[in-house]
Amino acid sequence: MTAGNGAILLDTNILVYAYDRSDHVKQHRAEEILDFLTLRGAGVISTQVLGEFFCTVIRKLASPLSPEDAWGRVDYYVRAWTVLDVTGSVVLEAIRGVREHRLNYWDAQIWAAARWHQIPVILSEGFNDGAVLEKVRFLNPFRPSFRLADWIG
Repeated sequence: MTAGNGAILLDTNILVYAYDRSDHVKQHRAEEILDFLTLRGAGVISTQVLGEFFCTVIRKLASPLSPEDAWGRVDYYVRAWTVLDVTGSVVLEAIRGVREHRLNYWDAQIWAAARWHQIPVILSEGFNDGAVLEKVRFLNPFRPSFRLADWIG
């Protein structure tokens, strides 16, 4: 799959919740999102998200994954999903996001990857739900009224 209008970019927190057994509600919801996007070939992640995911699930979860298990999960996403590289152009766009929109750098890099690859939606718990920044919309999929099917092109 190539990134485009029907694609949805996931922030790290969505991936992490799928493996976090300490919050069963969010874990179940994250698993639903991952399954839905995988079946439709609409899921996109960046190399930044994969790196953050690996570090988080082996160190910060109450029941962390082993590095081998985490590697297996990353390997799966690399094979099954569209993975966007963080290129020099994305870094420059992220810096513009910091300067012009007052984003923190790591959030700006996720936004920049979506913007650079014309992905209209980012799913994240960490942004202002419903905000649109230069044609990229941020949505919190843990909001009770959220329906992912409404955002798949």
